[in-house]
Amino acid sequence: MAKLAFVVSEFNRDITYQMELLGREHAQFLGAEVKAVIYVPGVYDMPIVVRKLLRREDIDAVVTIGCVIQGETAHDEVVVTHAARKLMDLSLEFDKPVTLGITGPKMSRADAQKRVDYAKRAVEAAVKLLQRLSGD
Repeated sequence: MAKLAFVVSEFNRDITYQMELLGREHAQFLGAEVKAVIYVPGVYDMPIVVRKLLRREDIDAVVTIGCVIQGETAHDEVVVTHAARKLMDLSLEFDKPVTLGITGPKMSRADAQKRVDYAKRAVEAAVKLLQRLSGD
């Protein structure tokens, strides 16, 4: 059984709450266990928590869940680009999957609402990667 941790952004919580619920349901459907859920203020804040979770022996993979909506500046692009890069680096450093259930950048609130199912995709990616890495 895959042992997952979720790191969930509190920013745009009305949307990330729905994403988290869908992610939990899909994990259960796939036979994975969500061992930990940690909430962070925003997507930019995820890497330090992900690093801490990857050190745990009872966590096989980390699923990130967040939503970055476009504002009046390019802030959304900076946040998503740098967070995604650091999350990928952590995955490689610890040899454990870190999947990207973060929507954005250049996304409106309506677009974000349409993409809540991306959390399911991130859970599925984590489970598939674990299966393939273990040779199952």
